[in-house]
Order: sequence, then C-alpha cells, then structure tokens
Amino acid sequence: MKPLRKMLDRMHPSFSKGGKLEKLYPLYEAADTFLYTPGEVTKGPSHVRDAIDLKRMMSIVVAALVPCIFMALYNTGYQANAAIASSESITAFSSWRAAIYTGLGFGYDPGNLLACIVHGALYFIPAYIVTMTAGGIAEVIFSIVRKHEVNEGFLVTGMLIPLTLPPTIPLWQVAVGTIFGVVIGKEVFGGTGKNFLNPALTARAFLYFAYPAQISGNFVWTAADGFSGATPLGALAAANVSEGMASITDVTWLQAFLGQMQGSMGETSTLACLLGAGVLIATGVGSWQIMTACVLGAVGTSGLFYLIGSGSNPMFLMPPTWHLVVGGFAFGAVFMATDPVSAANTAVGKWIYGVLIGFMTILIRAVNPAYPEGIMLAILFANVMAPLIDYYVVQANVKRRLARNVA
Repeated sequence: MKPLRKMLDRMHPSFSKGGKLEKLYPLYEAADTFLYTPGEVTKGPSHVRDAIDLKRMMSIVVAALVPCIFMALYNTGYQANAAIASSESITAFSSWRAAIYTGLGFGYDPGNLLACIVHGALYFIPAYIVTMTAGGIAEVIFSIVRKHEVNEGFLVTGMLIPLTLPPTIPLWQVAVGTIFGVVIGKEVFGGTGKNFLNPALTARAFLYFAYPAQISGNFVWTAADGFSGATPLGALAAANVSEGMASITDVTWLQAFLGQMQGSMGETSTLACLLGAGVLIATGVGSWQIMTACVLGAVGTSGLFYLIGSGSNPMFLMPPTWHLVVGGFAFGAVFMATDPVSAANTAVGKWIYGVLIGFMTILIRAVNPAYPEGIMLAILFANVMAPLIDYYVVQANVKRRLARNVA
C-alpha cells in the first residue's frame, strides 16, 4: 500500500489550494480518506469522548446491514425462482438478466441456495450501482460548489435505498429517486449532519408518490413476468373481514420472521434486522431506546385495535405479533428510525420519538388500508417532530432545575 500512499501524496499539491485541480479537491479528499485514516491531528485543546468518527460509524452500520443484504439477494431470487417454477406461463421478468442467469448454467430451482443468491444479485447489485453512481455524483457536485469534503454518510444512504425498493423497479427511477433523496432530503439543508429528514426514506417516499405503479401493488414484489403476489399486509388489507388472517395463506409467521415472503428486497427478514440491531446496540451506534420504544408503540397500538376489533376493517384483526414481522417495520425501527441526525437526541425524547413511530405505523396501517405499510410515513412524520420533542424535553428539564434552585 506504500506505493499508493506515495502516489496520493504526489497528487495532493495539484488538488490543494492554488493547484490546477483545486475545484476537484473533494474528489481527492474522498478517495484519500476512504483508503486511509486522515493524518491531520487537532492542534488546540480538544475533548475526546471516544475513538469513533463518522467513517467508523458508517462502516459499522454497513456491517450491520450485511444480514439484510444477504436476505435481499436470497429472497429476491427465491421468490422469482419459486414463481417461475410454479407455472410454465410465468417467465423471467428481465430478458437481459435472464440471459446472464441461464448463461451461468442456473435453473429456476427455489431449493438451490446459490441459484437464488445469484438470481437476486442480478436485481440488487444493479440497483445498488445506480444508487451509488447517481447519489455520488450529486454529493460531489454539491461538495465542489460548497467547497467541502464528501461525507461518508452517503455510504449508508446508498445501501439503504436499494434495500427498501422492490426488485422490479426500473433503474432510471432508482436514479431519480436517489438524486431527489440526496438533494432535497439532505444537501439543500446543508449536507450530512444538517438534514432533518432521513435521505433514504425521502427517496422512497418520492418514488412511492411519483411512480406508485412501480413501487406498490401485487406485481412489483417478485421478479417474474406474469406473476401476481401481494405482501401479507396487502393481502389482509384487500381481504374481507370474514376472512381475517385466513387471507394470508401463502406465508406462515415463521416464514415472515425469517423473511421468505413478498416485499422490498432487504426489508422482509425480521431475523436479519435483529442481527443488525445487535451490532448497532453493542457498538453504541444505534439507540436501543428508540428501537424498544418503536416496538412498544406498535405493540400497544395494534393490541388495542385487536381488542376493539372491527366489523368492516380486516387490519384490526392482525395480532401484534404479526405486525412486528410483516412489512418493513423491523427494518425501519432498526436502521431508519435510529438515524442520529434526523432522530430525537435527548434521553426522554428518544422514548417519545420511538413510541410515536410505533403508534403512527399501526395507525396508518389499520385506519388507512389503502396504504398498508405505514413505517415509512411514520418515520418521516417523527423526523419532522423530533426537534419539537427535544425542545420541550429540554424546556421541561430547565423548568425543573429552576424550581429546585428557587426552593
């Protein structure tokens, strides 16, 4: 690695102030700090709380996402292979992907682990490459114009976005949504650390409302042409009250927990999300208070609706244990709600923020069956409320301290 280090050092003067490539310094700095730890040290007095920095924090989050990435590859391929194997009238969704897949010698066998992973990779990896390219270009343009470094925060955003999307979404829409999430969700407010909305969720929300046909419905979740399969939430929302939970016939609770069901590429497995939660909590990167509060808010609200029941709304009939394993609840609670920038930061505020997300998720799911997911809008709503939550928590602490001093 020494030759690479020497080459970067020789290039540094050209990108430094006064150099021929001064305007492109953010590109050089991004490559240098990605490959090596910055050599600069603090010259003045400093107060170091721990050894973690933004790069290490983002690396930990990416590591925590590995189980979800594996499930994105496997389940995407599994659902496609199972659908194609079930009927001769169902074919591969993408001709060029099918050509590559069959060219590698794989058949549409849902029992072949490697075949499922390879098939899923042909959908996830292109979406990931497009996300990183489109978002990276937007980040670099803003860095050059504002003359600041390219932050590592996009490494996580660029990984989260494709995990929240269905496999059949057109790649050009992935690019448009990513640019919208990066620019409108973050850069216009000052960049990493200054955004009040989660950029990945902003991108997905834009795609949902701008191109609903490609991100919702029964035809988008499985990469097989001619196959229609609803998610468990979608199936229950469209069912009659008399059918109740019996409308969810193609998946058991255990399968939903493991992630073998229709859904966005990386959001289906609660088990994978729990493994990621363990990494985030153990390293102190993710807030266990927010995760726990999300679960408490969801269980409490769904339990209340379940006890009340309904003669016209089948969503009231879903037990709390099912709400936790279907849709993107686990993924949102672990990786989206805990975003340290857009979440509440006070100790009490984290509990209020998490409970609000859990409550709003079930409220949207149950009261508005037209949108049976809920977690995305719930987190975005809580993002907007987070500064207000922290403000009132701080003011309450100030009032209590003043009262003690007066006494």
